[in-house]
Amino acid sequence: MLNFKPWDELLRQYVDNQGKVNYRSWKAESRQKLTDWLEEIAQIDLQSYPKPNQRLALWLNLYNALTIDRVLSAYPIASIRPTILGIPNWIAFFWFFELSIYKIGDRTYSLNDIEHSILRREFNDPRIHFALVCASVGCPLLRNEAYLPESVQTQLEEDAKRFINNPAKVYYDRSSQILYCNPILKWYRQDFLKVADSLPKYIQTYLSPTVELSSATCIRYLDYDWSLNQRISS
Repeated sequence: MLNFKPWDELLRQYVDNQGKVNYRSWKAESRQKLTDWLEEIAQIDLQSYPKPNQRLALWLNLYNALTIDRVLSAYPIASIRPTILGIPNWIAFFWFFELSIYKIGDRTYSLNDIEHSILRREFNDPRIHFALVCASVGCPLLRNEAYLPESVQTQLEEDAKRFINNPAKVYYDRSSQILYCNPILKWYRQDFLKVADSLPKYIQTYLSPTVELSSATCIRYLDYDWSLNQRISS
């Protein structure tokens, strides 16, 4: 049986309602608990979990847990995209998403493998882009609870609403009639267009209060904040 309880307990202890993570306390107090849970998950037989919601919850939790694990291994850091003399350090960025691997059974996975080869390909659900966390301020807020097979669809719906109704991520300027969007909606635009006629129409599905948007609505993309999504312990 999939055991998400240790991961759920860690999230409830170290993540606040704004998705900010207390990495300092987590690393000092419970680093081993996360390592132990990841080692436990590494032993599972993926073939034993054929139900879509089981697999969806597993891969969402695993992606976010591995992201946190990577940050904890390097903490303290100010950003997941550090700079050298003001120039982005793309080697470190590439290591974070592609070169750092995790083994389940006889297969290894990077964060990019999990996102692009499994979650996007197998589930074809654009809401995953509001659930996967890269540990930056610009990414979706990290939930302070684990995804569970019996509630993952409801959780994803909540994630989509929370992201699109967060003015730091998406907002519509009625005076200029311009829709401002987080770059995630541009980077994965084709995923959203699989379920909506246009990006504004997809956003309109979740935006509250309701705004009448159309395919012709002007979109501008906000700057992406790569700063670490950290909460400083008191």
